[in-house]
Amino acid sequence: PYYVGLNQNLFLQASLHSSDQNLTVFVDTCVASPNSSDFRTLVYELTKSGCASDSTYAIFPSPRSDVARFGFNVFSFVNRFPSVFLRCELVVCRYHDYSSRCYQGCVSRFKRNAGS
Repeated sequence: PYYVGLNQNLFLQASLHSSDQNLTVFVDTCVASPNSSDFRTLVYELTKSGCASDSTYAIFPSPRSDVARFGFNVFSFVNRFPSVFLRCELVVCRYHDYSSRCYQGCVSRFKRNAGS
């Protein structure tokens, strides 16, 4: 466990370990839960489809394409849950493949109106 006070900035880094130097990594979705084995019942979305859901979530520049850096302000799930667990989905793409998911950034999909 990593102990951080409420409302402090938490900075994270995801690294891709591969012998292929032509890969890049992108943080697509991150959710938090008070339960390490249940990310469906009670969750808080930090980012979804590359779009920040939390106003404090931020992406930070990285010195290398195989490292993704991001952060947010620490929060808690009311007082009855002592811990917060993260689950993040990352996408790995070819470096400089601008048509890949890694280079699309925030992808918001809007539902169409089924009315007349």
